[in-house]
Amino acid sequence: MKKSKVEIFKFETTGVNEFHLMVHVCDPTLTYQQQVDALLDAYEAATRQIPGAVAVFKRYFLSDAANQADLLLAMATEGTDCALSLVQQPPLDGTKIALWAYMLQGNLQTKALPCGLFEVVHGAYRHLWTGSNTNQAANSEYQTRLLLNDYIMNLMQEGCTLADHCLRTWFFVQDIDNKYAGMVKARNDVFITQGLTGKTHFIASTGIGGRMANPASCVQLDAYAVGGIQHEQVHHLYAPTHLNRTSEYGVSFERGTMVDYGDRRQVFISGTASINNKGEIMYHRDIRKQTLRMWENVEVLLKEADCSFDEVGQMIVYLRDMADFYVVKALFDERFLDKPKVFVNAPVCRPGWLIEMECMAVKAQVNPAFPAF
Repeated sequence: MKKSKVEIFKFETTGVNEFHLMVHVCDPTLTYQQQVDALLDAYEAATRQIPGAVAVFKRYFLSDAANQADLLLAMATEGTDCALSLVQQPPLDGTKIALWAYMLQGNLQTKALPCGLFEVVHGAYRHLWTGSNTNQAANSEYQTRLLLNDYIMNLMQEGCTLADHCLRTWFFVQDIDNKYAGMVKARNDVFITQGLTGKTHFIASTGIGGRMANPASCVQLDAYAVGGIQHEQVHHLYAPTHLNRTSEYGVSFERGTMVDYGDRRQVFISGTASINNKGEIMYHRDIRKQTLRMWENVEVLLKEADCSFDEVGQMIVYLRDMADFYVVKALFDERFLDKPKVFVNAPVCRPGWLIEMECMAVKAQVNPAFPAF
């Protein structure tokens, strides 16, 4: 049996090129160390086919973080070569580990900053990535409050603010059915202090179930910000025919965000489920219909950004019930067979939502009003 496989998306221009790699282990009977070896070997082989490309963000999806994170970090020896995220969201193909890597190729400079952010500089912009931020405060509310306050301070050290420069966040919440409310309350409260309200804007985000290696950490924050970006470059996506504003049901994130550069448009679609424009769950207990409605919602958001699934570079698909995997995989393979994607076991924030997905897209354009990416 083949030990591993790599799915690659390429966006190539005359400037900086973008790549998404999804790396999978094919043989679930291998030991964890053998699976890590196979995955890292496949990743290295794939990157050799992209000369000069550098990873700026990696996320490892693990089946048992408490027993796997230390060995992975020791074997990968990559803690400072890019922003790194590790989360327990078991791959649903029965393996112990999978990898999403976002890579750039071109005239750029990268370094780990003293504050913990990973900086990628090219042209007029400083791209700031961070992953695996946790603490051990008393509960999910206090942990989220500290995580956001620390992140705000880190951005300030780099001349940035949460409201003006942060484009994307991920919140992984242990025991999400019980601890999501604390994360939401802290995020709402902190956002208000930063001028982020339903009357201004929020940030594209995914809030999803996930565990960390340390069981005392019940929330993890990953985030992406861009220094040098102007307000006019950023637009939020609403799709009001299909979705409502999240503030209507007490949470604070945008459904999607598009960012215009001189040579491309990037689109960040938040975690999206089977929901209507009244905030109601659609198609209770029907995984097929929920999947189709989820696709429809994502498609409308992409269309608002003048994009389609053709421009999507990667997909992360979250399932509450691992028994739904084969049904969902068959649906995705029928429509998106060659699209880099990973299916993981991670409950959505409402028990009635059986599935959620997020994605990133990029589209070439010429916009002389802004510097190139």
